[in-house]
Amino acid sequence: MNAARNAALEAWMTEHGHSSNSLAEVVNTALESLTGRLGGLDGSSVRDWKSGRVRWPKSATRRALEEVSGLPATALGFVPRGRTQPNPAPPQQEDAMKRRTLVGGIAAATAAAVAPGTAAPRRIGVSDVERLQDRFAEIVASDHRRGGQVDIEQRAAALADEALTLQNAGTATQRVRRNLYAAAAAFRSSAMWAAVDGRRYDTAEAHMRRAQTLAEMSGDQAIKFRIWSHAGTMYRHMGRPADALAANDVARNLHIARRDPQFAALGLARQGAIHGAAHAQTSATRAFDQAQDAMLRSDPDEHRPMWMLAFWDEAELHSLALSAHLSLGDYATAEFHAHRCLASLRPQMARSRAITTTRLAHAQLAQGDTDTATATAMKVPADAATEHARVSRMLREFSAALRATAPSSTAAQTWTEHTTAWRATA
Repeated sequence: MNAARNAALEAWMTEHGHSSNSLAEVVNTALESLTGRLGGLDGSSVRDWKSGRVRWPKSATRRALEEVSGLPATALGFVPRGRTQPNPAPPQQEDAMKRRTLVGGIAAATAAAVAPGTAAPRRIGVSDVERLQDRFAEIVASDHRRGGQVDIEQRAAALADEALTLQNAGTATQRVRRNLYAAAAAFRSSAMWAAVDGRRYDTAEAHMRRAQTLAEMSGDQAIKFRIWSHAGTMYRHMGRPADALAANDVARNLHIARRDPQFAALGLARQGAIHGAAHAQTSATRAFDQAQDAMLRSDPDEHRPMWMLAFWDEAELHSLALSAHLSLGDYATAEFHAHRCLASLRPQMARSRAITTTRLAHAQLAQGDTDTATATAMKVPADAATEHARVSRMLREFSAALRATAPSSTAAQTWTEHTTAWRATA
């Protein structure tokens, strides 16, 4: 006798836009939250449920399904062992049921029309989350062009608040609610990063604490990684390498960093930059070697979050190595990484290009090449030089170093005239 298909599960999957593979993925994630171990389901597992070949999944899997859907397993069409599927209603009984359903629906609609304000609450779905993510992409793009600006921080924070407001605007499945919390955490994390990039560290820490809470509520490993990794970078910029290593270790010890070599590579590269700031050359070199190896092992086709795809690549790896070797005083190696970074930077990464160009000028000046260093520093766009907090600070330090090493040189005079023109247009 052929097993009866699970029509209830199929209908729920269609309503929520799930394929067999995508449902397996979210249930695996829910299993990890429940048990501490990532589930081993795949598309064939879900197809077994839909076909009726598996009528009552294991207890942990059922709990995960209930978390994802917000419904009991029986409402999803699963049948406990020892029970049979309910018999279909006889035709006459079925017709009567349809009539009652229709009459009940008309009555409900009439009542809603007569009594405004008592209509059913709005249904929040995946499309609502996707609309927020589309607007988030615009903020990420602005960050790559003009990082560190207060307006970027404010827009990201406002979008996080909007995601939380949506939580209370209607009904939603557990999966959608978790996605909303994850989105709010990602937006708040971007507000944090904009504050870090603008050297507004007190504000950044406040964003960090809120983002961490939201990430825990979402159970999303990727956004937890992002927030703790950002925290490590923040503490590095604040001159607190011990705190930076501790925060970055939280990110690196998450399951996602052990499962996906790209997350492992990012965590290791940021660890290398922290070791550089702490003047631990051997540890920094080892971390960057391991990061490069992890990148080579990764699957480029694996699904990863938008925020990671937007910036993490070989150019960012070289940027972090550049920062580390500048801190270590290894200026020739720093210059090498600067050139490699600039050669592979994506065109839209204007903020990163300005930072890398400024660091390259520092590396060249430290090696005594004042003319080349000055020519490099003059390539930094005026808006980045005057409006980006980190770039402005590094260029002031470049000016001081140039005056100290070659105060009467043609390069120093040229640089003074150039910065005067910057200030005039600012």
